[in-house]
Amino acid sequence: MAVDFCPPSAVGLTRFSLRIFFVSLSSLYMAGFALRFHSQQDLIFDSPISTPSEPSNITMMRPFKKLWERFQERIVVQSCKLFVEDSKSYGKCLEEATQLRCTFKMVDAHFFNGTKVVEVAKDAVEFNLPIIRSNRRLVASENGGLHNPSCLVFNPEWTHKHVDNTSKRFQYPALPGIRRPKSEEDIAFMSILELGELIRTNQITSHELVQIFLQRLKRYNPVLEAVITSTDELAYKQAKEADELIAKGVYLGPLHGIPYGLKDIIAVPGYKTTWGSRSFKDQVLDIEAWVYKRLRSAGAVLVAKLVSGSLAYDDIWFGGRTRNPWNIEEFSTGSSAGPAASTSAGLVPFAIGSETAGSITFPASRCGVTALRPTFGTVGRTGVMSISESLDKLGPFCRSAADCSVVLDAIRGKDPDDLSSRDIPFRDPFSIDIRKLTVGYMDDAEMEVVHVLKAKGVNMVPFKLNYTVDSVQGILNFTMDVEMLAHFDEWQRTGQDDIYEAQDQWPTELRRSRVISAVDYVQAQRARRKLIEEVKKSFTVDAFIGNATDWEKVCLGNLVGLPVIVIPTGLKNISNPPSKGTRRRTTINTGIYARPDHDHIALALAIAYQSVTDHHKQRPPIDDLGPNDKIPDPPTVVIPPRRLHP
Repeated sequence: MAVDFCPPSAVGLTRFSLRIFFVSLSSLYMAGFALRFHSQQDLIFDSPISTPSEPSNITMMRPFKKLWERFQERIVVQSCKLFVEDSKSYGKCLEEATQLRCTFKMVDAHFFNGTKVVEVAKDAVEFNLPIIRSNRRLVASENGGLHNPSCLVFNPEWTHKHVDNTSKRFQYPALPGIRRPKSEEDIAFMSILELGELIRTNQITSHELVQIFLQRLKRYNPVLEAVITSTDELAYKQAKEADELIAKGVYLGPLHGIPYGLKDIIAVPGYKTTWGSRSFKDQVLDIEAWVYKRLRSAGAVLVAKLVSGSLAYDDIWFGGRTRNPWNIEEFSTGSSAGPAASTSAGLVPFAIGSETAGSITFPASRCGVTALRPTFGTVGRTGVMSISESLDKLGPFCRSAADCSVVLDAIRGKDPDDLSSRDIPFRDPFSIDIRKLTVGYMDDAEMEVVHVLKAKGVNMVPFKLNYTVDSVQGILNFTMDVEMLAHFDEWQRTGQDDIYEAQDQWPTELRRSRVISAVDYVQAQRARRKLIEEVKKSFTVDAFIGNATDWEKVCLGNLVGLPVIVIPTGLKNISNPPSKGTRRRTTINTGIYARPDHDHIALALAIAYQSVTDHHKQRPPIDDLGPNDKIPDPPTVVIPPRRLHP
């Protein structure tokens, strides 16, 4: 609020007025001081300067409180007289000073009296605003946080002992005897390792795979609304290069010639990067994202830019709302909606999504795929739209945990332009002896996983994370929203939030974030550090199993930087199925959590579980719902947009 009308020089009060002020102030202070010690139960306010709500059982002190409130009002009046002479400016100053006190109340700083409120406002205009505007011109003229990262870098490591950071590649299991299926449908649901073996042994070409998956993308996208841009020309070009290398006897590894998709917050030169938002739906960035470079160097072939919820919030985007292949009457949830739905439906063998707070775990769980949210800092984020520099992570959606390991191996490593990325010395998940591990299971764990791992020799024990921080979800929201607003300051200032796809999502949150003070943001980070230390102390097992979509765990895991792999563990009937039956199902899943930098432990346990189960191999019905089932248009089941789940 501007107070430019206040003159630079103050007009002094009369000596008599000042005496009256100080005598009144002293009297009220002593009265408040005496009342404070009358009884702990009778306490109305800790100091006469602040006035919290009054206990209902204390009526005798109300006159004192009312007297103090009137005195505060008088201070505001006299403060305005202190700064202005003419009656017109005085009236305006008084009105704005009163409004300023209400503003201070929004940031829990209404302990300032009227004089201080006016002084603060005057100094803010004179000193703060020029700095704020200068900084904004320097770093905030563009949206998305693609440039000018913060110098404050979050590191989730629990130990700072020197370790060998040599990046050793994983040793993938051999798959002898793999033969090309006759059906393209069967090919579409093969794992990365299986498809890689077909390419390596010249049973199929990358060009053929691109044809198969582009056809599926075009066939099913009208149903699922999971694809923003098909990259046909680029895909055939990269497939040709992959096939030519094979012809020369050069094989780059299990991703050589394998099609995949990228969440459309990841920049690829020559193609739109829309961020899922109508504000940016025609945006083309001349940036090559780090993760795209890594996959290209591994020989993978990009076939599509997949749906991101608008500005990476939930599953609503400028072209519609992405559906769940297992039950297309409902939506996929989470902003990595396209990667989850496309992988689940066999439109791509794998895809790269992102998570700030649930956008890998939620859609993976809903769509019944295996997905890894890696340790914070595992994968470089250059060329990726940023919500929160201290929370954002990239991770793979795949058919299996083994496939997640293959993709992670290709995309991990230090990105020189991402200060948060690190060379993390993961061990090979394919060589972990799980019989030496102690794994906890929480009350909400899927017990089938517990029994399977126990049968494989894992020491399974009941487990609970203990911590005293009671504001975990609030810390996450403060951190995410403030950092998001820093990256989309210009977007909000120019009113683009008014055309956002879902007004109860980012627009509401970011307007509220505008009044989170820097002090309170820092306090949230201090509370976050306290949480990390408490979780570290309580994490007495090698890994634990628990619900992957419990909101408290989602917030805690992202704040601490814990890796988690989501795995499907079964299917159940949908709610209110058609009377004559349907093939639609609700997926059942769980999460395997590990300590930061120990993603290999979670992967090894998931690989072990999936080696003796086939839940991850099930195929959703998509448009084959059964002879007696038809989805009404519009659907009768409306899943409301979640709030606070980007």
